[in-house]
Amino acid sequence: MANKDGLDDLMKAFDRVKKAPRQQITKTLVASANELADAQQHLAPKDTHALANSITVTEPGELTPAYSQPGGSRVAGETEVIVTAGNSEVRYAHLVEYGTSDTEAQPYFWPALRLLRNRLQQGIDRAGRKAVKDAWDNKNV
Repeated sequence: MANKDGLDDLMKAFDRVKKAPRQQITKTLVASANELADAQQHLAPKDTHALANSITVTEPGELTPAYSQPGGSRVAGETEVIVTAGNSEVRYAHLVEYGTSDTEAQPYFWPALRLLRNRLQQGIDRAGRKAVKDAWDNKNV
């Protein structure tokens, strides 16, 4: 028997809203991370292309490459997408980014993030709002 005051429908809507954003925002996070990685690859020095080719997007539940920067090897969380530079063969990503006493810095990683941060964040926010609205309205996306 349906509840006449609509409490059952309200509680179902709350349950949908609680679950929906995680499922749908992951797609936007991956797309944003790929866009960021493309920009970083474009800005990376092209001496051998090894550094640019080492820039990687790690999706939720996956393991980042060993020796990657920032942070080294770790598993991405349930709602986390990680962009890293470097791997077991390219272990100098941080040296290029920040420079050394002998070489000048050639920033590529953080400038790309600073350049795209607002636009990527707006897209993620927009996807979150849409996911919540669609879940509330019981639209299957």
